[in-house]
Amino acid sequence: MKKNEIALLILIIGVSIGIAYAAGQAIFGGTSAKPVDVETAEAISADVQRPEERIFNENAINPTVPVKIGDGSSQQPFGNN
Repeated sequence: MKKNEIALLILIIGVSIGIAYAAGQAIFGGTSAKPVDVETAEAISADVQRPEERIFNENAINPTVPVKIGDGSSQQPFGNN
């Protein structure tokens, strides 16, 4: 390659990198120095509060108890014998 071709190639590469950098900054933007409010986490304590009596009481329905409907003697669904 001649010196002129190498110089032209370097110029094209430099201009391409400059255009790519400018496009990247336009699309993604730079860093901003705007203040941001961040939520802070509360400390976990070992204190346990009693659950609400209205929900957790001795007369409440227990959803963990299996419910049996019918006699269960028929193994065929829908009465197919």
